[in-house]
Amino acid sequence: MKYILLLLLLPVFAQAQTRPSNQNLFDTIPFIPDHTTDRLEQFKKQPITKGGIIFLGNSITETGNWAKLLNDTTVVNRGIGGDITYGILRRLDDVIIRQPKKLFILLGINDIGKDIPDSVIAYNYYKIIKRVKAGSPATKIFVQSILPLNPTVKNFPQHYDKAEHIPRVNAMLKAQAASMGYTYINLHPLFLDKQNRLDARYTFEGLHLKPEAYVVWVAYLKKMKYL
Repeated sequence: MKYILLLLLLPVFAQAQTRPSNQNLFDTIPFIPDHTTDRLEQFKKQPITKGGIIFLGNSITETGNWAKLLNDTTVVNRGIGGDITYGILRRLDDVIIRQPKKLFILLGINDIGKDIPDSVIAYNYYKIIKRVKAGSPATKIFVQSILPLNPTVKNFPQHYDKAEHIPRVNAMLKAQAASMGYTYINLHPLFLDKQNRLDARYTFEGLHLKPEAYVVWVAYLKKMKYL
Protein backbone atom coordinates (compact mmCIF):
# COMPACT_ATOMS: atom_id res chain seq x y z
CA MET A 1 0.00 0.00 0.00
CA LYS A 2 2.88 2.38 0.83
CA TYR A 3 4.44 1.69 -2.58
CA ILE A 4 1.16 2.51 -4.33
CA LEU A 5 0.78 5.76 -2.37
CA LEU A 6 4.29 6.93 -3.18
CA LEU A 7 3.92 6.03 -6.85
CA LEU A 8 0.80 8.18 -6.93
CA LEU A 9 2.71 11.06 -5.31
CA LEU A 10 5.73 10.95 -7.60
CA PRO A 11 4.00 12.67 -10.54
CA VAL A 12 2.97 15.45 -8.14
CA PHE A 13 6.56 15.92 -7.03
CA ALA A 14 7.83 15.85 -10.61
CA GLN A 15 5.25 18.42 -11.64
CA ALA A 16 6.08 20.58 -8.64
CA GLN A 17 9.77 20.46 -9.40
CA THR A 18 9.32 21.77 -12.93
CA ARG A 19 6.57 24.38 -12.59
CA PRO A 20 7.08 27.57 -10.55
CA SER A 21 4.17 28.75 -8.44
CA ASN A 22 1.96 31.62 -9.55
CA GLN A 23 1.16 32.49 -5.94
CA ASN A 24 2.10 36.09 -5.08
CA LEU A 25 3.66 34.86 -1.84
CA PHE A 26 6.43 33.17 -3.78
CA ASP A 27 6.80 35.51 -6.74
CA THR A 28 10.14 36.82 -5.49
CA ILE A 29 11.70 33.36 -5.07
CA PRO A 30 12.67 31.14 -8.01
CA PHE A 31 11.42 27.59 -8.48
CA ILE A 32 9.03 27.35 -5.53
CA PRO A 33 6.61 24.52 -6.37
CA ASP A 34 2.82 24.73 -6.34
CA HIS A 35 2.84 21.79 -3.94
CA THR A 36 4.34 24.12 -1.33
CA THR A 37 1.09 26.01 -0.89
CA ASP A 38 -0.90 22.96 0.19
CA ARG A 39 1.82 21.79 2.55
CA LEU A 40 2.14 25.20 4.20
CA GLU A 41 -1.61 25.23 4.80
CA GLN A 42 -1.30 21.84 6.49
CA PHE A 43 1.54 23.11 8.65
CA LYS A 44 -0.52 26.10 9.82
CA LYS A 45 -3.18 23.75 11.19
CA GLN A 46 -0.74 21.79 13.31
CA PRO A 47 -0.15 22.69 16.98
CA ILE A 48 3.12 24.36 17.93
CA THR A 49 4.99 21.95 20.18
CA LYS A 50 8.50 22.76 21.32
CA GLY A 51 11.61 20.75 22.11
CA GLY A 52 11.05 17.89 19.69
CA ILE A 53 12.69 16.50 16.57
CA ILE A 54 12.12 18.03 13.13
CA PHE A 55 13.06 16.60 9.74
CA LEU A 56 13.34 19.42 7.21
CA GLY A 57 13.76 19.10 3.45
CA ASN A 58 12.15 18.21 0.13
CA SER A 59 10.16 15.19 -1.13
CA ILE A 60 12.78 12.75 0.14
CA THR A 61 12.04 14.03 3.64
CA GLU A 62 8.30 14.44 3.05
CA THR A 63 7.76 10.78 2.10
CA GLY A 64 9.56 9.49 5.18
CA ASN A 65 7.21 8.26 7.90
CA TRP A 66 9.48 9.60 10.62
CA ALA A 67 7.05 9.27 13.49
CA LYS A 68 6.61 5.56 12.80
CA LEU A 69 10.28 4.97 12.03
CA LEU A 70 11.32 6.57 15.31
CA ASN A 71 8.32 5.28 17.24
CA ASP A 72 7.69 8.85 18.32
CA THR A 73 4.43 10.60 17.46
CA THR A 74 5.89 14.00 18.35
CA VAL A 75 8.38 13.97 15.44
CA VAL A 76 7.59 16.77 12.99
CA ASN A 77 7.91 16.27 9.23
CA ARG A 78 8.70 19.51 7.44
CA GLY A 79 9.48 18.05 4.02
CA ILE A 80 7.91 19.61 0.93
CA GLY A 81 8.20 17.88 -2.42
CA GLY A 82 10.08 20.00 -4.94
CA ASP A 83 11.42 22.46 -2.39
CA ILE A 84 14.81 24.12 -2.70
CA THR A 85 17.08 26.06 -0.34
CA TYR A 86 15.37 29.36 -1.19
CA GLY A 87 12.03 27.87 -0.18
CA ILE A 88 13.38 26.63 3.13
CA LEU A 89 14.73 30.08 3.90
CA ARG A 90 11.27 31.53 3.29
CA ARG A 91 9.52 29.06 5.61
CA LEU A 92 12.15 28.71 8.31
CA ASP A 93 10.17 30.61 10.96
CA ASP A 94 7.83 27.62 11.17
CA VAL A 95 10.81 25.56 12.37
CA ILE A 96 12.37 28.17 14.65
CA ILE A 97 9.12 28.85 16.52
CA ARG A 98 9.12 25.18 17.59
CA GLN A 99 12.57 25.46 19.19
CA PRO A 100 13.43 21.86 18.26
CA LYS A 101 15.84 19.81 20.30
CA LYS A 102 17.20 18.32 17.08
CA LEU A 103 16.87 19.42 13.47
CA PHE A 104 17.76 17.07 10.60
CA ILE A 105 18.14 18.81 7.23
CA LEU A 106 18.45 17.27 3.78
CA LEU A 107 18.30 19.61 0.78
CA GLY A 108 19.96 20.37 -2.50
CA ILE A 109 18.94 17.87 -5.15
CA ASN A 110 16.14 20.10 -6.46
CA ASP A 111 18.52 23.05 -6.51
CA ILE A 112 20.91 20.95 -8.59
CA GLY A 113 18.06 19.95 -10.89
CA LYS A 114 17.32 23.65 -11.40
CA ASP A 115 20.98 24.45 -12.19
CA ILE A 116 21.46 26.60 -9.10
CA PRO A 117 25.24 26.86 -8.66
CA ASP A 118 26.87 24.57 -6.11
CA SER A 119 28.32 27.49 -4.17
CA VAL A 120 24.91 29.16 -3.95
CA ILE A 121 23.35 25.96 -2.61
CA ALA A 122 26.01 25.77 0.09
CA TYR A 123 25.70 29.48 0.87
CA ASN A 124 21.93 29.13 1.33
CA TYR A 125 22.57 26.18 3.62
CA TYR A 126 24.86 28.34 5.73
CA LYS A 127 22.18 31.03 5.90
CA ILE A 128 19.65 28.43 7.07
CA ILE A 129 22.02 27.24 9.79
CA LYS A 130 22.82 30.76 10.97
CA ARG A 131 19.15 31.67 11.22
CA VAL A 132 18.30 28.54 13.20
CA LYS A 133 21.22 29.15 15.56
CA ALA A 134 20.17 32.77 16.06
CA GLY A 135 16.50 31.96 16.65
CA SER A 136 16.85 28.62 18.45
CA PRO A 137 20.36 28.45 19.93
CA ALA A 138 19.75 25.22 21.88
CA THR A 139 18.86 23.26 18.71
CA LYS A 140 21.32 20.60 17.61
CA ILE A 141 21.58 20.86 13.82
CA PHE A 142 22.35 17.83 11.67
CA VAL A 143 23.11 18.43 7.99
CA GLN A 144 22.66 15.24 6.00
CA SER A 145 24.50 14.70 2.74
CA ILE A 146 22.68 14.85 -0.56
CA LEU A 147 21.91 11.29 -1.60
CA PRO A 148 23.16 9.55 -4.78
CA LEU A 149 21.17 9.18 -8.00
CA ASN A 150 20.77 6.37 -10.51
CA PRO A 151 19.90 7.55 -14.03
CA THR A 152 19.84 3.95 -15.33
CA VAL A 153 16.63 3.14 -13.44
CA LYS A 154 13.42 3.21 -15.47
CA ASN A 155 11.55 6.54 -15.44
CA PHE A 156 14.49 8.50 -14.04
CA PRO A 157 13.71 12.25 -14.41
CA GLN A 158 16.46 13.32 -16.78
CA HIS A 159 16.70 16.92 -15.58
CA TYR A 160 18.27 15.45 -12.45
CA ASP A 161 21.08 13.71 -14.36
CA LYS A 162 23.70 15.97 -12.79
CA ALA A 163 25.26 13.65 -10.23
CA GLU A 164 28.67 15.32 -10.52
CA HIS A 165 27.35 18.24 -8.47
CA ILE A 166 26.41 16.10 -5.46
CA PRO A 167 29.92 15.43 -4.10
CA ARG A 168 30.85 19.09 -4.64
CA VAL A 169 27.98 20.39 -2.53
CA ASN A 170 28.47 17.65 0.06
CA ALA A 171 32.16 18.56 0.37
CA MET A 172 31.28 22.21 1.01
CA LEU A 173 28.73 21.25 3.65
CA LYS A 174 31.19 18.94 5.38
CA ALA A 175 33.97 21.53 5.31
CA GLN A 176 32.05 24.10 7.35
CA ALA A 177 30.53 21.77 9.96
CA ALA A 178 33.07 22.36 12.72
CA SER A 179 33.37 26.12 12.27
CA MET A 180 29.60 26.66 12.08
CA GLY A 181 28.72 24.25 14.86
CA TYR A 182 26.58 21.65 13.13
CA THR A 183 27.01 17.92 12.63
CA TYR A 184 27.53 16.67 9.09
CA ILE A 185 26.06 13.20 8.45
CA ASN A 186 27.33 11.35 5.40
CA LEU A 187 24.36 9.24 4.30
CA HIS A 188 25.61 8.98 0.71
CA PRO A 189 27.59 5.70 1.06
CA LEU A 190 24.67 3.89 2.68
CA PHE A 191 22.74 3.68 -0.56
CA LEU A 192 25.45 3.10 -3.17
CA ASP A 193 25.72 0.09 -5.47
CA LYS A 194 29.00 -1.25 -6.86
CA GLN A 195 28.91 1.38 -9.62
CA ASN A 196 28.63 4.18 -7.04
CA ARG A 197 25.04 4.90 -8.03
CA LEU A 198 21.88 4.87 -5.92
CA ASP A 199 21.19 1.18 -5.39
CA ALA A 200 18.13 0.18 -7.44
CA ARG A 201 16.86 -1.81 -4.46
CA TYR A 202 16.26 1.42 -2.60
CA THR A 203 14.63 3.60 -5.24
CA PHE A 204 11.52 3.83 -7.39
CA GLU A 205 13.01 5.78 -10.30
CA GLY A 206 16.59 6.60 -9.40
CA LEU A 207 15.72 9.64 -7.26
CA HIS A 208 13.04 8.96 -4.63
CA LEU A 209 13.44 6.32 -1.96
CA LYS A 210 11.48 3.18 -1.19
CA PRO A 211 10.33 2.60 2.42
CA GLU A 212 13.13 0.12 3.11
CA ALA A 213 15.69 2.86 2.42
CA TYR A 214 14.28 4.89 5.29
CA VAL A 215 14.76 1.91 7.60
CA VAL A 216 18.46 1.86 6.66
CA TRP A 217 18.64 5.63 7.11
CA VAL A 218 17.14 5.66 10.61
CA ALA A 219 19.15 2.62 11.69
CA TYR A 220 22.31 4.53 10.79
CA LEU A 221 21.21 7.63 12.70
CA LYS A 222 20.56 5.49 15.75
CA LYS A 223 23.82 3.58 15.36
CA MET A 224 25.76 6.84 15.29
CA LYS A 225 23.82 8.11 18.34
CA TYR A 226 22.31 11.02 16.46
CA LEU A 227 18.88 9.87 17.63
